[in-house]
Amino acid sequence: MNPQNQQLYLECYAGISGDMTVAALLDLGADQQVLETALASLPLEGYRIAISRVNKGGLDACDFDVILDHDNHDHDMAYLYGDAAHGCGHHEHAHAHHHEHANGDPGHDHHHHAHDAHGHHDHTHGHHEHRGLPEITRIIEAGELTAGARVLALRIFDIIAEAEAKAHNKPKNQVHFHEVGAVDAIVDIVAAAVCLDNLGIRDVIVSPLFEGRGSVRCAHGILPVPVPAVINIAAAHKLPLHQTDRFGEWVTPTGAAIAAAARTRKALPACYTVVKTGIGAGKRDTGDTANVLRAMIIQNEAPAEEDTILKLETNIDDATGECLGRVLDLLMAAGARDVHYLPVYMKKNRPGYELVVITDAARREALERIIFEETTSIGIRRCEMARSVLPREDGKVDTPLGPVRVKRCRIGERLRVYPEYADVAAISAEKQLPYPDVYAQILAACQNHI
Repeated sequence: MNPQNQQLYLECYAGISGDMTVAALLDLGADQQVLETALASLPLEGYRIAISRVNKGGLDACDFDVILDHDNHDHDMAYLYGDAAHGCGHHEHAHAHHHEHANGDPGHDHHHHAHDAHGHHDHTHGHHEHRGLPEITRIIEAGELTAGARVLALRIFDIIAEAEAKAHNKPKNQVHFHEVGAVDAIVDIVAAAVCLDNLGIRDVIVSPLFEGRGSVRCAHGILPVPVPAVINIAAAHKLPLHQTDRFGEWVTPTGAAIAAAARTRKALPACYTVVKTGIGAGKRDTGDTANVLRAMIIQNEAPAEEDTILKLETNIDDATGECLGRVLDLLMAAGARDVHYLPVYMKKNRPGYELVVITDAARREALERIIFEETTSIGIRRCEMARSVLPREDGKVDTPLGPVRVKRCRIGERLRVYPEYADVAAISAEKQLPYPDVYAQILAACQNHI
């Protein structure tokens, strides 16, 4: 599933957390086997995952749960929220090492328990491991993830680390986390990245994040809702927050970071159709609000003959071919629409390359960071460009050589069909036939479907 004219919409009117996001994406069609294989490849022990169906406010929903081998006091709603957890008005308690089910049982997420490398923490919950961003990065890079899932997972953790560093006035790599380093939080974040990547839809719309009020208990004491990490993430990435009258924390740092990392658009198109809906369950039982995150695959039906994109350029004269090849892979995995190199002669008559990246505005900062970190570039030019695009859709055509994915483009009343290179190449290798012959046969078969 990777239609170019489809978008993913995350509807966060009951908040957002990591486990809710994973559940919604699984319900939407993300491959459970792909997820389980990816998680099994991580060098992590002491947990298992459970995927089930539950009823939330009368709605059938998917539930994703990370179950630790040890007792987890962090799922104790009475401890985290006091009487407010049971619907009462008193809400002076709050949140300890709860991990991420903020919208129900504030389960596996609460990364706002970071402390500096020389700090202390509440030994009452000594089962939590304290890991910093470098340790977490090594865990993710050791897993057998796709490039897209790996880049996205690292991006989510980086967003949280920056928010915690700001809250504690420490350098990002010196912040250690009570919960971000915990097994269940790593699983939630990697699982969300794997599911988002598996769906293959790069255009993501996120609604305003509906948050609760009151306070939560953490290792440092009682914090107000929204907690500092959520506030910092929302401020840094311009995520709109809407505070409700509901008690408790409904937007977790992981949920906010996923929204910030994935979002490419701020608003729904004026006219769209719903292709598929997925509903992810939170862990809280509420009276008036179904504790769910709804995810939808939508198709933009508004006429869009003109589009706006960003073009990023930089000249590089001291990088190897291997380095440039890796940069291209990283940029495409991070959501660039296209990447290419042009051979150029630079000042002092040095041969070099001009790196050109086509992207949308929402992904600019992430892509520029990759360029600066992975190349010797010290400056990137950018310009906004209008472009004319043909209406297009993805599909699949049955041919005598097997099913092949295709792109269909319209020029007025005419329809053109283009076979996907990867499918043609795979058939060519499987059948031991020359690529041009396979392409010609598939193209002839495609004409019958116009």
